[in-house]
Amino acid sequence: MAAKDTAPDMTAAARHVYGPRPVGALVPALTRAAFRRRAPGTAQVLADWDSIVGPALAAVTLPRRLSAGTLTIACAGPIAMELQHLSGELIARINSALGAQVVTALRFVQTALTAPIAVPPPPISPQSAARAESAVESLPDGELRAALEALGRAVFGAAETRPSTRRIARR
Repeated sequence: MAAKDTAPDMTAAARHVYGPRPVGALVPALTRAAFRRRAPGTAQVLADWDSIVGPALAAVTLPRRLSAGTLTIACAGPIAMELQHLSGELIARINSALGAQVVTALRFVQTALTAPIAVPPPPISPQSAARAESAVESLPDGELRAALEALGRAVFGAAETRPSTRRIARR
């Protein structure tokens, strides 16, 4: 029986592969939807913007889109003129952070930037506060003790709000 495995009109993507497949073969299908909305270079620039341009410029600018080598940056007020003068340095910083010559030009759009809304941490229970205090009670008073107690409160408080990962035993 010398029949072909696939029909002549069947494409390579439509064929079913039996057995194990390399993970690399699955990556394009999984990431296609995410990269359709935002390219990986744009996502990295958005994520690392504060460290790329520094806190002073990050407070008044926000990267919007990276398309065909042009990075669109939203900025507040007259900062666009200053950024135009710094564009060569900004392009060099961005490209060094991305590891490749991705950005070739900058485009500035003046908009009113809104400050991110600070979400207060959830209140900590008295039991967690007591655990944090008892963990540092052997230390002398000072900055180190206060910092470690604050760290303990954050860790024990986060443990309260995090859902349990323990499995429930079935009977």
